[in-house]
Amino acid sequence: MAEKNRKKGGCFRAGCLTLVVGVLLFAGIGVLAHQWGNRLPGRFVLRVPVSGAIDERSPDAASLPFGGTRQTLSLEELLTILDRAKTDKRVDSVLLQIDGLNAPAAKVQELGNSIADLRKSGKKVTALLNTPGDKEYRLAAACDSIIVQKGSWMLLDGLKAELFFFAEPLEKLGVSFQAAQWKKYKSAVESFTRSSASPENLEETNALLDDAWADYLDSVSRQRRVSREAFRSVVDSLAVLTPEKALSLRLVDRVATERELDKEYEERLGKPADELFVEGREYLDATGGMRPQSIGDRIAVVAITGMIVSDGSAEMGDGEATDVATLKQALQTALDDTKVKAIVLRIDSPGGDALAASTMLELLEEAKTKKPIVASMSGVAASGGYMVALAGSKIYAEPMTVTGSIGVFSLKPDFGGLLEKSGIRREVLTRGRFADAYTPFKPFDDASFRKFVETAGTIYDDFIAKVAKGRRMTPAEVDAVAGGRVWSGKRALEVGLIDRIGGLDAAVQEAKKLARMDAKAKPELLYLPVRKTWLEYLLAGDASQLTSALAAGIVRQSLGELQPLANLPGTRTARFLLRTEAPQVLALDPVEVEIK
Repeated sequence: MAEKNRKKGGCFRAGCLTLVVGVLLFAGIGVLAHQWGNRLPGRFVLRVPVSGAIDERSPDAASLPFGGTRQTLSLEELLTILDRAKTDKRVDSVLLQIDGLNAPAAKVQELGNSIADLRKSGKKVTALLNTPGDKEYRLAAACDSIIVQKGSWMLLDGLKAELFFFAEPLEKLGVSFQAAQWKKYKSAVESFTRSSASPENLEETNALLDDAWADYLDSVSRQRRVSREAFRSVVDSLAVLTPEKALSLRLVDRVATERELDKEYEERLGKPADELFVEGREYLDATGGMRPQSIGDRIAVVAITGMIVSDGSAEMGDGEATDVATLKQALQTALDDTKVKAIVLRIDSPGGDALAASTMLELLEEAKTKKPIVASMSGVAASGGYMVALAGSKIYAEPMTVTGSIGVFSLKPDFGGLLEKSGIRREVLTRGRFADAYTPFKPFDDASFRKFVETAGTIYDDFIAKVAKGRRMTPAEVDAVAGGRVWSGKRALEVGLIDRIGGLDAAVQEAKKLARMDAKAKPELLYLPVRKTWLEYLLAGDASQLTSALAAGIVRQSLGELQPLANLPGTRTARFLLRTEAPQVLALDPVEVEIK
């Protein structure tokens, strides 16, 4: 038989067998080396870096387990690490190295709550800061003690929101936009149609800024035991502080170099630094990664992150996106798994394609007839991101989650002026009055524009009806808090758009209750869609997918230098709209500003 197979060729040929054995041997050696390197000491300090934007999830095959730069820890991973450390007797204490933090306020709040839970377990949590700003200090205040590195400085200058408008410079290039804005608070179009913010845009942006400012002052004054007025005076009068000045004001607990801190740990625990610290990702890998470890009942956490799209065609580098097929597969996995007793829908999305969001809601409503669903909002769950949350029997959000934005808009570019300036001539032959109406090379006429606006209005009415059904409100009651208005989680609770204030853990507890699981048991979480590791791609024979995943990671890192430009308000909307010729009706968060 073997001889016949050799004659036929295929994988029984000696060369192919050698290759397969070689790949498996290489993989096996890599796994053993990785696992050996991840053996944890009997007692150690858990050192966790917290930096960057803190994505909700880490990307597929973010990096190889050896060599190279590792991806920064995601919010999923950080919450898991801190949760496991609570009951791990090997963890002596936790050192958070907070640097270059650029996360939404709601994610900082959720991390702060997780730190508070860790402290309640008896573990001491120390924050080490290097030239911190307001966001780093806001998170550090949740720890037992704050150490600022000697020789650095602190920039506590308050918060701001920046709005950018491109209509005038674009007009000089011969580019303009027409908008169907339904309704006036749906202000994402303003970056392309106005030279300054509308009163409605300023109203909702100021409301978000007020909430973030109040949260900052209240949390720091409460956790550092200084008066609110005293801390506000520091921000308004000093702004830039030396660590020593901050120490004299009781804003921090110590000033030290990193080496001085290492020596203190060494003396206390009787170990050299290289045997004393375990890094956050190393700890996560050594304790089972993000996969469930037991065979007991579990709760599926199904993530909808980034832009909501219909077909997964978001270009590489545009950031995270969730398409209909991905959600459908994740839900099917959760429904087919008999150990999964409930689903937590975890949303970190500003919305996107209105039809895709509507389709996702339909899939979720169908899944809810089989297993309970609770919605948990992360940094943002607005517009289409809010629409999908309606599937939850209960909706949870952090006080500073950006949500609501119940409305739609469509934006049509007109490059006709650019063609004229460049001398390009366009001739079009049509059959049918509106055949050329949606071209990006001329503006709408009156009849075409009316149809354009009517389409947005029809989808808005459908959105209102979905919210009325999901929240048990009348359409008039929904419209009173809709119209594109954006709410913080705190205000959304007051107007009835969410049910509870709380993070992922609170939503899991609610899901456990709805599924009538053992109240004393702690169910493991199955995160979906499943993120594959490089080894899983390799063993499954998905070499091309592995290559694509790793290439995407390289592109993400390479584009890091361009992030300040890529994240200008309005650029997200522009990239999304310009992927196709025809105008799209979007359920997308209009307040695309960074509060910092």
